[in-house]
Amino acid sequence: MNRLFYPAVFHKAEEGGFWVSFPDLPECMTQGDSMDEAYEMAVDALGLSLSCMEDEGTAFPKASELDTVDSEDGVLVIVEFDMAEYRRKNRSKAVKKTLSIPEWLNEAAIRENLNFSQILQEALMVKLGNNKQNKSF
Repeated sequence: MNRLFYPAVFHKAEEGGFWVSFPDLPECMTQGDSMDEAYEMAVDALGLSLSCMEDEGTAFPKASELDTVDSEDGVLVIVEFDMAEYRRKNRSKAVKKTLSIPEWLNEAAIRENLNFSQILQEALMVKLGNNKQNKSF
């Protein structure tokens, strides 16, 4: 469920640019000076709305079928959203963890000048099946 697709309606704004609405998330709206910027802003707005719903324990709404969406004199666009990528970009605050390892392992790692935090992050990403180790968490 990391990649989600929601229909959005892109409307031309009177003052120029575009404003965007999501029929399945009425509280989710944004704008941009160009179609590219409006799309990027739509992805961010969708991420903010869905992550707030996730934090509240609210189920995500099912995306509407395209033939049921009224484009309201705008252009219907499918916005792709990757929840895992959004979390990596926006929820990367470091959290301190205390852990225990055998003394001999600690000494060997110190001798090798290993970064414990980096190794733990990499191991957790592999364990979770998220092998994007070059991305900062």
